[in-house]
Amino acid sequence: MNQPKDPILKNLKIRPMNESDVNRITLLETRIFPDPWPKSAFLEELGKDYRGVIIADIDGAISGYASYIISYGEAHLTNIAVAPKYRGKSIAKNLLNAILDIAKKADCEYVFLDVRPTNTAAISIYQKSGFAELYRRPNYYHNPVEDAIVMVKSLDQEDA
Repeated sequence: MNQPKDPILKNLKIRPMNESDVNRITLLETRIFPDPWPKSAFLEELGKDYRGVIIADIDGAISGYASYIISYGEAHLTNIAVAPKYRGKSIAKNLLNAILDIAKKADCEYVFLDVRPTNTAAISIYQKSGFAELYRRPNYYHNPVEDAIVMVKSLDQEDA
């Protein structure tokens, strides 16, 4: 049986966000991103059938989170973040795989995401997971201003 590379992953649970998580996620968001989502954006995700936030929980600590939207047979990964002390432990990969599973269960054909060109660690994870660059959105991000690389993964090719 395959054991996780990092023993910390034995206690990893991916679960939906609940209201009691929002303050901790908002704090983590402000520590990670130069242009963070406000608390209200996370509150809006609660209780929706077509969108949400999932949490990477390790023994009650939020090690990361990811958010998504499902629309017309497509999924969009809208945000993914890992707390600095948990980076390099496959948390982002586990969150991404959970989003891909959600998209498959919703019968999505494609998953899209936006990423800063300077975020080479994230781009590497996405490429290893089968995402490819589709195009760039000029000046999409603020603080600092930067393009967005739009990436896509076809879920039809999953079993190929």
